[in-house]
Amino acid sequence: MDFERELQLLHLMEQVFSSLISVSNKLQVTGDRYSNPFTSRQYMVLLGILHLPSDQATLNNIAQKLGTTKQNTAQIIGSLEKKKFLSIEPSLKDKRAINVVITELGMDTLKQTGQNVSIDFMADTFKEFTSEELEIFWKLLKKLYRFDGKELDGMEEDVKIPNTYSEQEIYTLMKRFAQRRKGEKTD
Repeated sequence: MDFERELQLLHLMEQVFSSLISVSNKLQVTGDRYSNPFTSRQYMVLLGILHLPSDQATLNNIAQKLGTTKQNTAQIIGSLEKKKFLSIEPSLKDKRAINVVITELGMDTLKQTGQNVSIDFMADTFKEFTSEELEIFWKLLKKLYRFDGKELDGMEEDVKIPNTYSEQEIYTLMKRFAQRRKGEKTD
C-alpha cells in the first residue's frame, strides 16, 4: 500500500464530499428565489409527482424518485397541501397508501414558476458549462448516486404539461434562455 497516495486520495474524497454538500445547499437557497411561491424542494416534489403515473404518486414513490426519505417527502407534501397546491386521495391500488394529486391551483402556479426555474435558474446556474461538460457531469453524478448499488430513477423523461405554451412562446423562452446563458440582457 502506498500510504501517502491513499492519504491524498482520502483527503480529495473529503473535499469532493464537502463541496457537494456546499453546492447542494447553495443551489437550494438560490433555487428558492427562482421558484417562489414554492421552495426549490417543493418545486422538485411537484416535478417528481409529474414524473409518476397519476395513480402511483404515493409518498414512497415520490420519495424514491427524489432520493429522499418518506418522512421528508410527507413534510413537504403537507406544506403544499395546506397551500392548496396538492390534494391527498386514498390509493386505489393499496389501501395503506395515499395518492398525491396536483390541484388546478398547483398546476397553474407550477406553470408560472416553471419559466423562472427552467429558463432563468438553469441558464444562470449552468452558464459556464458547455453541453459536453454537462453530459460528463450528469454521468458522474449518476455514477456517484450508485455508490450503494441503487440506480438513479430521476427525471430523465421530458414531462409535457398540457396546454402550457404556444410554439411562439416556446421560441421566445428559448431565446431568453440563450441570452441569459451568454450573459446578455433579456427582453
